[in-house]
Amino acid sequence: MIRRNIWAGVLFGIGGIAFIDEFVFHQLLQWHHFYDKSTTEVGILSDGLFHAFSWFATIGGLFLLADLNRRQSYQARRWWGGVLIGVGAFQLYDGVIQHKLMRIHQIRYVDHVIIYDLVWNMVAVVILVIGVLMVRRSKSNKKTKES
Repeated sequence: MIRRNIWAGVLFGIGGIAFIDEFVFHQLLQWHHFYDKSTTEVGILSDGLFHAFSWFATIGGLFLLADLNRRQSYQARRWWGGVLIGVGAFQLYDGVIQHKLMRIHQIRYVDHVIIYDLVWNMVAVVILVIGVLMVRRSKSNKKTKES
């Protein structure tokens, strides 16, 4: 059940940050679409598919969380650590793989995009590290309680 807490959090974190990314950067600010290498219509379609993915991941994470609660196996620190791992990992994947390697979109199309990239990826690393530390600390807390 230890890993299930972490994976439920990771899945929820990925879905949550994907939803926030799509809502804020794609819809509200309109800085980019999920796929910007085609027409606006294709970009909007790709946003819709990305939005559906975010909800499937979020709902999947919530189903796992409900199962953990049903089994009385929910461990808050591990779940929240998993959420932060999911958020940080997804944001880092988006910033490195999708923005730089695949170039399917940029955060924002401006002259000094490197500033956006650095901030985006540094925030992702900080969130990811905090999540990993939370999970590790929850493991060490459990070991000291069992001793």
